[in-house]
Amino acid sequence: MKKKQIEFIGISFLILLLWSSLSLYSGQEIRPVTVDMPMPDFTLPAYQGGEVSLSDLKGKNILLIFPRGLAAENNWCHVCPYQYMELVEFDKKIDLRKKYNVEILFVLPYKKSKVAEWVKNFPDLLADIENWKHPEHPEKLDKQEKQRMEMAHKYFPKDFTYEKGEVPFPFPILMDTKQKVSKGLEIFTTEWSGSSVEQNIPTILIVDEQGLVQFKYISQKTFDRPSPEYLTEILSCIQ
Repeated sequence: MKKKQIEFIGISFLILLLWSSLSLYSGQEIRPVTVDMPMPDFTLPAYQGGEVSLSDLKGKNILLIFPRGLAAENNWCHVCPYQYMELVEFDKKIDLRKKYNVEILFVLPYKKSKVAEWVKNFPDLLADIENWKHPEHPEKLDKQEKQRMEMAHKYFPKDFTYEKGEVPFPFPILMDTKQKVSKGLEIFTTEWSGSSVEQNIPTILIVDEQGLVQFKYISQKTFDRPSPEYLTEILSCIQ
């Protein structure tokens, strides 16, 4: 092979590498992603204040969670706050974010007033779960109430009880007001799991330090969401 041809191939290879590195978090159109694809960049306001851009988190792993939100009109999904608090407690237990160099983000497809309603209802939603698990008079439950109690014990094994105003919110809750991100990823819907309401199909993405998707999970029903322990196993594999 001639020297000029070798130089041309070498330069072309370098250009390709540079283009690939710049393409990560480069503001591409938001569209559905699969494992090993670059995660498109986006910037959203956080309920706790400020904005969060994925591009600013390059060099960190990202656990990106899209909870369902509403399960029906004026009826919030109970799994979503439980999922949030489960991760909060797990982070306290093993120092998850530091140990795995991971940022945890929750994204809801609503405007701030609606997200504020979700946050405000946390104590009541968690209290509902505890009441299902530990009814005052279990011997008086009818068949449907017994099934709900069994369901609660199965899907909500941990106990979370908080007073109003005392719920911790350490992970940014991002407000996808116009559903740009959720619609781009094709997880926003108005018909799912038997309900007609604006909601996300519960979805979890894990993005690595280079900005590549390493894990994608879309729920088939509202309860089938990976546990913190399982997600930790995934994070340990990409370290």
